[in-house]
Amino acid sequence: MKADAASPYSHRIGRNGEKQMDRLQFSVPVRLSLKDGQPVEEIYCVDQALAFLQNWPVGRQGPLFQAAFDACFGASVDVVSTEEARKAFAAFCRVSDLLAKDAVLSDRGGEEHRIRPA
Repeated sequence: MKADAASPYSHRIGRNGEKQMDRLQFSVPVRLSLKDGQPVEEIYCVDQALAFLQNWPVGRQGPLFQAAFDACFGASVDVVSTEEARKAFAAFCRVSDLLAKDAVLSDRGGEEHRIRPA
């Protein structure tokens, strides 16, 4: 299977030529606001989250970073669900004050909630 570069989502082209959703794609992208005035960055899948985490400064890697990294890596080798990886990554981003003001979080029951600006 080959990746479809035309889409920001992780799709694969199956043997029959149809697009298939990648099992590592997040149900809802994690929206990040890295700097004020800069465009929001969306993380759509485990691979993008891992790439983001691998570039995180070593001096700022604490327990939540490690939990997010472990969950994303676990999802990449199919021992953690993609949803659990997304939740761990979103929690790390929330505590690190990286989530965009309009980001969507989900609770343990899978209900989605928007973060409203204060």
